Amino acid sequence: MAVGGFAVDAPANGLNGKITLSVVITCIVAASGGLIFGYDIGISGGVTTMEPFLKKFFPAILKKAAGAETNMYCVYDSQVLTLFTSSLYLAGLVSSLLASQVTKSLGRRNTMIFGGCIFFVGGAINGAAANIAMLILGRILLGLGVGFTNQATPVYLSEIAPPKWRGAFNTGFQFFIGVGVVVANCINYGTARHTWGWRLSLGLATVPATVMTVGAFLIPDTPSSLVERGKIDQARHALRKVRGPTIDVEPELEQVITLSQVSKVMEQESFMTIFEKQYRPQLVMAFAIPLSQQLTGINIVAFYAPNLFQSVGFGNDSALLSAIILGLVNLASILVSAAFVDRFGRRFLFILGGIQMLICQIAVSVVLAMVTGVHGTEHTSKGSAIMVLVLLCFYAAGFGWSWGPLCWLIPSEIFPLKIRSPGQSIAVAVQFLMVFVLSQTFLTMLCHFKFGAFLFYAGWIAVSTIFIILFLPETKGIPLDSMYAIWGKHWYWRRFLVKGQVNQVDLT
Repeated sequence: MAVGGFAVDAPANGLNGKITLSVVITCIVAASGGLIFGYDIGISGGVTTMEPFLKKFFPAILKKAAGAETNMYCVYDSQVLTLFTSSLYLAGLVSSLLASQVTKSLGRRNTMIFGGCIFFVGGAINGAAANIAMLILGRILLGLGVGFTNQATPVYLSEIAPPKWRGAFNTGFQFFIGVGVVVANCINYGTARHTWGWRLSLGLATVPATVMTVGAFLIPDTPSSLVERGKIDQARHALRKVRGPTIDVEPELEQVITLSQVSKVMEQESFMTIFEKQYRPQLVMAFAIPLSQQLTGINIVAFYAPNLFQSVGFGNDSALLSAIILGLVNLASILVSAAFVDRFGRRFLFILGGIQMLICQIAVSVVLAMVTGVHGTEHTSKGSAIMVLVLLCFYAAGFGWSWGPLCWLIPSEIFPLKIRSPGQSIAVAVQFLMVFVLSQTFLTMLCHFKFGAFLFYAGWIAVSTIFIILFLPETKGIPLDSMYAIWGKHWYWRRFLVKGQVNQVDLT
């Protein structure tokens, strides 16, 4: 077909779709960007249950916990405490919106390096914090770093991976998030008894930042990003490196160059382009997928798992150990997703995971209602606390093979090149906005809604699963440059496509 004066032929199965050792190593190094996000998710909840940390910064919570008739759901209800967790995501929201222009100007790889350096500084400040102001400043810098890396890394993986295996490679980002969560929970468990333990837990955030930043220096930028910035020879070299020395990369390079030229000829890329009618399906998904992921309640469980387990009857060590178990279950389920996402497709995993999470959230709510009473003042037994842990493990497993990795995969693969950076920025920004709102309000909501808080998330899981069934087309195995065509075949989204392009491939 001809687009903007250029003849473009879309390959049926993608170019050079073989897996090479080089592309595997490159994608593993890039996916390690998830370490910093996962480490932060895991570390904050455990730190906020450490007595030395609370004694130094939040003594009122310790006093409340000692109350004989304290409502178990309200022990950790403190807006300043939740700000310690949520401030990172407010900063991440800001940086994710800026990241679109940064990734376009600096490239995907350099944006990851930039984000890693900022995260390193934030971790160092948190570890040395002497007051709440330093804590919040460190968290803001951590958020800025996470915002840049979370925008650049999924796009990098989608652009560098062979189309047939794009889902599995992109799942690597969520896998490393899971690794970061587990490592953080283990560190919390090991340091909880020491007066300086919270400093070590927070300060060690510099380690995953170093791993990711150094690793990013060792990998090439994506061919699409290099061509976008006029670096044709470097793009050719990058393609040879990831596709293998025996592969003729010129056809793929010519296609990438053509795509970039089409984008520039049709119009100068601007953030507002994504709001055009023809990109309405992608825009809706950029909002709906990350919004739905957060409304499953997963990050709330991840942030506050130690607080929750301590509230329902576990001691501090048992609560931290339970958080480790939860993280390991989630990590194992991500491997299941990597194995099946390119075999059974995105929709199947979305629906299966949604049903599983829905059942588990309702069951958790029922168990808590039965054992804690209406006012949350009844003492829970060890058996009921273990039941809550088991149900949340099944819940985490359902998330790990569905909404977890797919939330990063879908937005990174559905956008045409022209709107890929701003589209990914919107998706990441929506996620950070929802994480901020939910993490800032969850402990207060738990205090007032009690066990009903889990029914709140169950309701949203049901709505999100129905949305997937009705509105998300299958994207398994479709090359990025052919993705536009799937919307033209959908019963609802085809009405938004430009006339004459419904059954064609739009490469802009």
